[in-house]
Amino acid sequence: MDPLSGFLGSLIWWLFFLYLLLWPQMQYRQLQLMRAKLLQKLSRKRNSTIITMIHRQESIGLFGIPFYKFISIEDSEEILRAIRMAPKDKPIDLIIHTPGGLVLAATQIAKALKDHPAETRVIIPHYAMSGGTLIALAADRIIMDPHAVLGPVDPQLGQYPAPSIVRAVEKKGPEKVDDQTLILADVAEKAINQVRNFVYELLKDKYGEEKAKELAQILTEGRWTHDYPITVEEAQKLGLHVSTDVPEEVYELMQLYPQPMKQRGTVEFMPYPVRQEKK
Repeated sequence: MDPLSGFLGSLIWWLFFLYLLLWPQMQYRQLQLMRAKLLQKLSRKRNSTIITMIHRQESIGLFGIPFYKFISIEDSEEILRAIRMAPKDKPIDLIIHTPGGLVLAATQIAKALKDHPAETRVIIPHYAMSGGTLIALAADRIIMDPHAVLGPVDPQLGQYPAPSIVRAVEKKGPEKVDDQTLILADVAEKAINQVRNFVYELLKDKYGEEKAKELAQILTEGRWTHDYPITVEEAQKLGLHVSTDVPEEVYELMQLYPQPMKQRGTVEFMPYPVRQEKK
């Protein structure tokens, strides 16, 4: 092999390697630019500050490894900064898509949202479970897709729901459980009361004291499993102020948060062919 052919072969190999390395990042950067453009459009349309907290798997690495996301301290830092910088006389629209996450982070976001002087609206295109629901309760308005869901906000201790820990000790009797379980039940009871009191504080100005206490009790007492889907109809029956006028741009935005390709392919969709009428 002559030196020139060897050099060209090495060059082609390195260019191909750089392509594999950089192409996912370039795609991700393009998605970011498209998101920013759409958010600007939505902000002008609604005359509001638009903030998003969208937790989906995104493969941005060389091998397409998905990153699993949930409400974290990093989220609360960024959202608190965004709320602090938002004009005090303008509404805030917070778009949420999340399975939940840290109670501490969700509590910080909810408190900051509640304290914003102008109207606050949480928009839920698909789901806002657990800590996502806690944040939604802080808003003046909850706007959900007709088939989106909220969830209970009963705290979890490790893999166990706090209300179930307390209930198990009550059923068995304190004298029949070990010290570690008793300590766990004590922590669980404190966690329930802390979240319940916080939910009450979020709701009392909008719903009145009695209704706020009722809702705080229902959402934290463990009457459902933690992943129980509270539909729009059920949320309205509970007395929550929920509407379904989700802006079309929010659905467009969700398309710009793709799942990893290897996770796709189980559902296909073909729009109904609309024939244009002849003039």
